[in-house]
Amino acid sequence: MKRIAIFASGNGSNFEALAAACEKRRIDAETVLCVCDHPGAYVTERARRKGIRTLEFHPKSYGSKKEYEEMILEELKKENVDLICLAGYMRIVGATLLDAFPERILNIHPSLLPAFPGVDAIGQALNYGVKVFGVTVHFVDNTLDGGKIISQAAIPYNGDDREEIETMVHAREHALYVETVANIINSINFNSKQNDNQRN
Repeated sequence: MKRIAIFASGNGSNFEALAAACEKRRIDAETVLCVCDHPGAYVTERARRKGIRTLEFHPKSYGSKKEYEEMILEELKKENVDLICLAGYMRIVGATLLDAFPERILNIHPSLLPAFPGVDAIGQALNYGVKVFGVTVHFVDNTLDGGKIISQAAIPYNGDDREEIETMVHAREHALYVETVANIINSINFNSKQNDNQRN
């Protein structure tokens, strides 16, 4: 069975959706690690309740992104992780992890990329006055929300109530991320050479 690590920084509702889908075998994989750059964030409580190991760290305790990503990479190797899912992880992934997991890091973003990359995508869309919001799952590369798009879902909305559209977007995120990760797990050839590169 494939092994997933989920990176998150806050509440962790997408973490909960993915981990629950793994438990129910809607995703044919096991969630083995929760990585959180904000110790004490609610996502870590969600992980503990599910018996999933947590790795919490303060980025400012390290001299550079490379240093803390090397620490993370060692923990990923210990857990034999096959796939990384970013779920509200509010840090740009650097070369250390990108090189170790080529096209094995996914992210979910609350807009129809390439529209509204970066922080507060919903706020950007509301300010622009769009009538169709959306969600995108994409591979992570060295650009800001610019990696290859895997799946998208549109959400028509003709209003300006931020709480209402956030609720709609989050619900669609949970469904789309689970569906997409399930497809990725079933379709990607995790060959031994790639896994060896990650673990050596």
